[in-house]
Amino acid sequence: MFNIFKKKQQEYRMTATADGTVIPMAEAADPVFSSCALGNGVVIRPVNGVIVAPADGKVTATMEESNHAIGMELKGGIEILIHIGVDTVKLKGEGFTALVQSGDEVREGTELIRFDREALEAKGYCMEIMQIVMDSETASGVRYLTGMDAKAGETVIASWKSS
Repeated sequence: MFNIFKKKQQEYRMTATADGTVIPMAEAADPVFSSCALGNGVVIRPVNGVIVAPADGKVTATMEESNHAIGMELKGGIEILIHIGVDTVKLKGEGFTALVQSGDEVREGTELIRFDREALEAKGYCMEIMQIVMDSETASGVRYLTGMDAKAGETVIASWKSS
């Protein structure tokens, strides 16, 4: 009877940041990511070189010298890190183009970064994309969806409810 006074939980979702195959974080090629030391999430084995916003939110960090990673705060309070490739920081930005800056408000599907996947793979870099939910109280309720081919900005790869 008193349920009318309870605040209803809102459900949120996050889509894939790239077109490709989605696998569990535990299967990432880099042991730092596969151990979930930075947080849990998913890995995408990309088929092209475009990274998009996985939900509406705000860009909180860009790696201006390397453009290989970007941080966001999504609606629903989740902070994420999108990391492109393994050891790609060594490239010092070669092959990467940032399309947004820290502080930008973006909508789901907005292009964030472009990278030359084929050229970087030809140099021997593993170009897996880690879509990491950073540790927070909200992150404990995130449900991840893997084992599928995803379309950037469309295929849901995670969901959670606000507390």
